[in-house]
Amino acid sequence: MKNYDIIIVGAGASGVFMSYEMAKLNADASILMIDKGAPLHKRQCPIKLGAKNCVKCSPCHIMNGYGGAGTLSDGKYNITTQFGGDLHTYVGVEEALDLMEYVDEVLCSMGGADAKLYSTASSELKTIALRNDLHLLEAKVRHLGTDRNVKILGRIFDSCAEKVEMQFYTTITDVEIQSDGSFLVTAEDGETYHCHDLVLATGRSGSKWSAQVCGKLGIQQKKNRVDIGVRVELPAEVFKHITDDVYESKIVYKTDQYNDMVRTFCMNPYGEVVAENTNGIVTVNGHSYADPALRSENTNFALLVSNQFTEPFKDSNEYGESIARLSNMLGGGVLLQRFGDLVKGRRSSARRMEKCFTRPTLQATPGDLSLVIPKRQMDNIIEMIYALDKIAPGTANEDTLLYGVEVKFYNSKIEVDENLQTKVKGLYALGDGSGVTHSLSQASASGVYVARILAEQYGRKES
Repeated sequence: MKNYDIIIVGAGASGVFMSYEMAKLNADASILMIDKGAPLHKRQCPIKLGAKNCVKCSPCHIMNGYGGAGTLSDGKYNITTQFGGDLHTYVGVEEALDLMEYVDEVLCSMGGADAKLYSTASSELKTIALRNDLHLLEAKVRHLGTDRNVKILGRIFDSCAEKVEMQFYTTITDVEIQSDGSFLVTAEDGETYHCHDLVLATGRSGSKWSAQVCGKLGIQQKKNRVDIGVRVELPAEVFKHITDDVYESKIVYKTDQYNDMVRTFCMNPYGEVVAENTNGIVTVNGHSYADPALRSENTNFALLVSNQFTEPFKDSNEYGESIARLSNMLGGGVLLQRFGDLVKGRRSSARRMEKCFTRPTLQATPGDLSLVIPKRQMDNIIEMIYALDKIAPGTANEDTLLYGVEVKFYNSKIEVDENLQTKVKGLYALGDGSGVTHSLSQASASGVYVARILAEQYGRKES
């Protein structure tokens, strides 16, 4: 058995920034950060290395490993409390924004200063959107790009490697509370670890495990929402007037037909669509790069329909997973359809795709998304595309591509206090795995927040 003062389970954004802050504050504590994925330099998706389709690595290199799912994403940090999580409801709006600004300062000091900081505040786009019944959410956005993001995370790793022990390829299977209130953590290989403070920072991919731990320990959780939709890909020129101005446009629309909320999410100018594997289910996402040489001719973004469930149904994530599984069953992975084919009620075929002017950046199976996505959600998506066409003419072109499905799982919101500590003393839950945050900025900020709390408890080592 190995003994530590603090164990952090998960090396995603929250875990990375917690380890960074603990090292910077020179906390007088022995710290171990564990992740089931690979170290940074070994995170290579086979698709990037030439594989035609997702080979379902276990664990997925896109989703797991140092930096978490944010590592190989497009490195987009939104400084806002209008979306991306509810950290402000625990720590206060001012504190949450200060923490996110601090995260931005760290990223800039590690090589992100050259990345432009965009803002949607006082944007002409906001006025144009309102005139068309669309609502632009406000945020400051720092886009690092996948390539720059990886380098920055490498520097963060180097800055704290001597003070925080890190262990990869390690899956934790069980957590037990000892008679003195400390924790015994057991790994899949039988190795055990003992600590006084345990931090659950497992991110999206480890949310089921965190939920199991909390269930075992009698910690309350809430889950009743999942977002289901598609990833849209179109020529970059269509959204250029928007992305050049604000880069990330979070646009919300309330549909006429159902009065449901649809939103744009994770916009990637000149980016590429990617597949990601969450617990064996292949879904889609988007990346973009800082280096102009790596950019594509397309822009992609998600259109997501929020699904809020009421009693007696409780497993919203299973609902989303079942739709994604159906897509995988029909397409062997990701399905792809032209918007023109969708509205005409026909499947996209290989022959139709050969005539398509928009060249897909992800190899996917041509098919019919209406066989996968429920009618209500699909009607909402179609209506949203026509609404966006009013502010970005060309969005509703026949050759606009739709990849499916994209699912954003809202992990069980774990009951925590203002310190992000559960009712079990010494057990903290932070980042996207806790359900408190849903973004890189807020997840990172939560890690800094808890690090400062624990560093104050343990004190600082003498230099």
